[in-house]
Amino acid sequence: STNVMMAVSIPFQVWILLTSWRVCAADPSLQFAPTGFSAKRQVCKPIPNTMGLCHDVGYREMRLPNLLGHETIKEAQQQAGSWVPLLSKQCHRDTKKFLCSLFAPVCLRELERPVRPCRSLCEGVRDGCLPVMSAFGFPWPEILNCSQFPTGAEVCIPPTASPSSDNGNPGPHSNDMDGTLICEACSLPEGGKEILENYCKSDFVVRLRVKETQLLGADRKIVPNGRSRVVLRQGDRAEEESMARSALWLPEGSRCACEELDGPSSGIILALGSRQRGRLVLSKLLLWQSSDKELRKFLRGLQKLRC
Repeated sequence: STNVMMAVSIPFQVWILLTSWRVCAADPSLQFAPTGFSAKRQVCKPIPNTMGLCHDVGYREMRLPNLLGHETIKEAQQQAGSWVPLLSKQCHRDTKKFLCSLFAPVCLRELERPVRPCRSLCEGVRDGCLPVMSAFGFPWPEILNCSQFPTGAEVCIPPTASPSSDNGNPGPHSNDMDGTLICEACSLPEGGKEILENYCKSDFVVRLRVKETQLLGADRKIVPNGRSRVVLRQGDRAEEESMARSALWLPEGSRCACEELDGPSSGIILALGSRQRGRLVLSKLLLWQSSDKELRKFLRGLQKLRC
């Protein structure tokens, strides 16, 4: 095949994402999409702030149906949520780029067909993350079989070039993992030791179930499902009632991964933090995984502490 230059105007951020494009006649054997995908009407939609996997990925609009056959934002967002915890494992610098190329493929109006990940991008992420997934009992899904992606003989999204490592894992000062670092408030060890140690230093401690999270600018807003239970009281009854109905905030929460908030979960969360400019700002967050009996015992122990 013959390499040719792209005669379209491409936004700079997207150009960076799609560096090293090569274009030629597409090979029908490499088509990746459910049957009838190309016959469906293609639309461009803004990537919602609530789509934690692909928020701040480097472009603003995604193409629907996506490369996994999801036809609505809601469907794509629900399915993408189950992959967010993998980002926090930092198994490969391109995990986010690869997954978002499928769940929220970049929408370039100059191109009739969606831009797919290159096979080398898929293989790098698979080789880096499969050992982590296997440790938790998950195989690499057949729908992500790398053999169905192009080898570079058409427009595709290549892996990130970096001299820092041979296996795709960034060095300690690399910025390639921006957006996939673990939030400092999250991923606490089980048992609640850090909650105990920070209890008396906090303005509030609440027990809640999460209804939804929203990414607003650089921060993350956590909306409780109903009233939160206030464990630590640092004010009068009116303040307590207001606190029980208030959202919580995780500063810079859109730039890091928080498994307790990103994955679909109906579990109980213990959260503590401080009041800052009228907001309840999180400093520690723990997803309670033991029994309800153990939780009640733990909460009674907290309330006996003399602060």
